[in-house]
Amino acid sequence: MQDITLAYYAAVAGAIALLFALAILSSVLKESMGTPRMKEISEAIQEGAMAYLNRQYKTLIPFTIIVAILIAIVLPLLDPRVQGIPLTVSFLVGAICSAIAGYIGMASTTKSNARTAEAARSHGLGKALNISFKAGAVMGLSVAGLGLLGVSALFILYQDAVIINSFAFGASAIAFFARVGGGIYTKAADVGADLVGKVEAGIPEDDPRNPATIADNVGDNVGDTAGMGADLFESYAATTIAAMIVGNSIFGLKGALFPLVVGAIGIVASIIGTFCVRTSEDGNPQAALNVGLWVTNILTAAGVYFAAVNTFGSKEGLGMFLAVTAGLLVTVAIGSITEYYTSSARKPCQTIAEASKTGAATNIIAGLAVGMQSVFIPMVVFAGAIWFAFWAASFVDPTHAIYGIAMAAMGMLSTAGIVVAMDSFGPVADNAGGIAEMSELPPKVRQVTDKLDAVGNTTAAIAKGFAIGSAALTALALFQAFADEVTRNPKLQHLLVDGHLVMNLNNPKVLIGLLIGAAVPFMVGASTMSAVGQAAFAMINEVRRQFREIPGIMEGTGKPDYASCVSIATGAAISKMIFPGLVAVGMPIIVGFGLGALSLAGYLTGLTASGVCMALFLSNAGGAWDNTKKWIEEGNLGGKKINGEPNPIHQAAVIGDTVGDPCKDTSGPSMNPLIKVAGTISLIIGSVLFH
Repeated sequence: MQDITLAYYAAVAGAIALLFALAILSSVLKESMGTPRMKEISEAIQEGAMAYLNRQYKTLIPFTIIVAILIAIVLPLLDPRVQGIPLTVSFLVGAICSAIAGYIGMASTTKSNARTAEAARSHGLGKALNISFKAGAVMGLSVAGLGLLGVSALFILYQDAVIINSFAFGASAIAFFARVGGGIYTKAADVGADLVGKVEAGIPEDDPRNPATIADNVGDNVGDTAGMGADLFESYAATTIAAMIVGNSIFGLKGALFPLVVGAIGIVASIIGTFCVRTSEDGNPQAALNVGLWVTNILTAAGVYFAAVNTFGSKEGLGMFLAVTAGLLVTVAIGSITEYYTSSARKPCQTIAEASKTGAATNIIAGLAVGMQSVFIPMVVFAGAIWFAFWAASFVDPTHAIYGIAMAAMGMLSTAGIVVAMDSFGPVADNAGGIAEMSELPPKVRQVTDKLDAVGNTTAAIAKGFAIGSAALTALALFQAFADEVTRNPKLQHLLVDGHLVMNLNNPKVLIGLLIGAAVPFMVGASTMSAVGQAAFAMINEVRRQFREIPGIMEGTGKPDYASCVSIATGAAISKMIFPGLVAVGMPIIVGFGLGALSLAGYLTGLTASGVCMALFLSNAGGAWDNTKKWIEEGNLGGKKINGEPNPIHQAAVIGDTVGDPCKDTSGPSMNPLIKVAGTISLIIGSVLFH
């Protein structure tokens, strides 16, 4: 297992994932798009989504060039040992691969929405699930394939995991902007469409009379597909590279190669798992997706066992296998916990629904309480997984224990292909329902797409939990890699105790960094939340203007100006993502060079603890509010209307859902790349810090 040839095998596995994704996309594109009206709406959504993506990446080109120049020129000036060109190449490859993953996923989901609606109309639930999940699988396998192929190819080229860490930084930087920008876009459109259309005008969701409905459907893709895909792409890259750095410092080459082997096994298992997602016309789509996930987990665990024993020997190999298994179990546990707190069939959501009887204020209070409650158990799960992985990896030598944590993170991310597929199928189903509504298809079509959409809401919540968990474990692996890099810095040897970086909480520099790090997620969360509010304000005014000034909209004889709403959402997302992005990238640099390595270590600790808790709280509160509204709309507590009049309980739930939208889709998800951007930047500058 000491042969670099294993890196070639991993690269081949990544390439196979990409080829398989393209084959799936080709099969989806052969399906019918339905009526001319369905095709027209689908193309409008695709055009809006691609226009946003193009504008986003064009905006990021100057940022990428500036960072590349700084890496190539400034870092070598600070420390001649730094190889500026290889670092720059790795950074650019990471940024480009992240953008490619976004484009592939966006093309797949926006080209599959009408085809899913047509499948629901012509064939029913089974065919509609098949097409929508295939579209998601294209995104999932592209994320995992590009991540593994990029890391493997760069390691083959440079054979130094520290150098290729800038691949993860490139992916992290792009992912943060994609996550924040996509989140602002989708929620500005969603809030505007809901408050004016559903609450004020009393028209259904996705009603073609609503000027914001196309922007809302575009937002589902740029936020939940491109944003989540970029988030998990950089998690995959950062986790793999951090595990390689830690493994190389402990075991040498075999320790660096083993994470690549785990990634390759996970990709093969994910491909097999996609074939297991099938359901009948009266079947349960959630159960079908769960089968695919469990098959992937079991096959990954089996493959990792044999690889670990072959690499490390029977006793230590068993320990590494158990560490990876801990990561796989975290995926299942976090999914179940998230499902409990956000599912409409569970007590937390129904508690919020009961609170809605006395108005929006009590709905919001109950939702905040559920979000806060949802933080504790996942944090205990993370702590348990960390302890177990640490213990398992120390079977032979206690100094190997930290590698176990890195491998637990790698185990979790190894199944990213199937998890992203489950997440990305949701926006396709949601768009399919919108197209069915706007195309005035029979009600039975919307019933099928609504059933898929409900499952998509659950898988989206599970994927958010997965992303948060991966961020927590990845941050720990990156922190250890940062500590290892600091020990190699000759200017920082005075900070070491017995050759290790030690954080003494009596040291004010550590405490200062910790407090700053703990506060940054609140500043970024406030910035993204305010951005959604300001963008939604502009959207609401535009929708009201059109209802007021365009004759015949409500009667169906006047045509809304969809393009103006798309333009408002796009402009707001691009402009408002800049500040939080600069904070994410700039603060680790300011703390590191301004206060020193110990303060930066404290910063990473505070940021990780605070950021993970914030992410869980915001995402789960928002998910609970969303599904509470849907539970009432299913006819519970009076449904949408009572005796032909709007049900005040439902109206309170809509307001709660609107408050939750930026929580679960903008501010909460932005915490994940925020944590990992800090880790990857810290690792890059760790070798050039001077105090």
